[in-house]
Amino acid sequence: MLVTVHSINTPTVKRLIKFWAERYIPNLSPLPSVGKNPESYLELVKANSPEGRALTVAKLHERLITIKCQMAGIQTNVLYAYIPNIVNLSEARRLTEFACLIYLKLLEIYQQSSSTVPEEQAILAATTSQETSYSPREILTRSAWGMPSIEEIAIAIQPILLEFQHQHIVSKDWRTLGFITTFLNFSNQLLSYKLTPFEKAFIQPYFKFIEEQVALPWQRVCMAAAKHQISSPAFTLVEQIFPASREIAEIVYRRLIQLLPNHCSRRGKLINLEITHSCLRDLEMFQAYLWLCFLEENMAPIESELVDLCVMVLPGVQVKWEMTELWNQLLTEEIISRLTPSQKTLLQPYTKGLQEAFLKQRDRFLVPTEDGQEKDRLITTKLNQLTFEPPLLTEDSPNSDQLENEITRLNNKLVQLEQELNSLRVQLDEDST
Repeated sequence: MLVTVHSINTPTVKRLIKFWAERYIPNLSPLPSVGKNPESYLELVKANSPEGRALTVAKLHERLITIKCQMAGIQTNVLYAYIPNIVNLSEARRLTEFACLIYLKLLEIYQQSSSTVPEEQAILAATTSQETSYSPREILTRSAWGMPSIEEIAIAIQPILLEFQHQHIVSKDWRTLGFITTFLNFSNQLLSYKLTPFEKAFIQPYFKFIEEQVALPWQRVCMAAAKHQISSPAFTLVEQIFPASREIAEIVYRRLIQLLPNHCSRRGKLINLEITHSCLRDLEMFQAYLWLCFLEENMAPIESELVDLCVMVLPGVQVKWEMTELWNQLLTEEIISRLTPSQKTLLQPYTKGLQEAFLKQRDRFLVPTEDGQEKDRLITTKLNQLTFEPPLLTEDSPNSDQLENEITRLNNKLVQLEQELNSLRVQLDEDST
């Protein structure tokens, strides 16, 4: 959960902020051999030049952002329509308005960033095993690509994000955090669609930051390090494991697929692309909460935030308790396996506390009873009959008038969907009494 965070300037905080920032280094792996191909390198330079950034921002103009966010809002609303009263149509529209403000601010930061590109030999060293005098860690830093500090982005975006979150979490319930992260994920995909691979390489770290900043408390973890000395055993442990969060998430995710090959939630099987993205993000979210509790020496963030969020979301999307229990077991085992004996002793109260916090709330993780499942099945069947796939905007998309007509049509369809589902729920409630 995102909360107001005030910057603290200590050696330990600085060290963790460095690791946090490295999460948003441009990913060059999808690009064609930039370090070996002069043409690709020139495309990279062009995309990250002031003119290139201006062109990217021009492609993502305000009207397009509005349309894409409306599309994302409709897609998300349809996806979550099986959960009654989570976000209604008017709230979805407000969500779209706030999202537009966020993206416009993000693009303003993006265009103002000083733009540089490491020389070809440096990129080659960072993306291959070739021996050179360059260090990959030194080259592939955010500053090397002309990106502002992670704190600058966080401070600039924080007021809008807090209001965005306030409107849809405090006023409703924790389930809306799942709605918001899904909405942002859909928006990021739609907004990236019109960009070249080189443009995507530079803008996607900003998009990733927005999605993670809402749900993953990395910034709070960094600030929690302020109470520790740089040589303390607790900080040394976190410093060691923090950079491996993605690797840990991927290993645990692969184990879950192996052990639960037939697991299927409302959104599909574990191997589905959307599920993969959500699982990896959430496995990193669990790690962030674990380190937050460990550094604060307090289990409250897990007990009063993480568990409550999972209780609100997981049963509703048909994630069984067995999956949640195995998830926590595999995650804690993978983390513990990377520690020394003394580090294991230091961390085990918190890994055990994580598992116990969920175990204490086990009854709240139970999926609906047979009657509830049957009611759920009927609602889902009706939803599937009425659902639609909002079209992605492509280079061959219709003109703005046609797009506005399409948005109107989709919104009308969404109103019809809500009315039909509400009528069905009333009918089912009457039949059960």
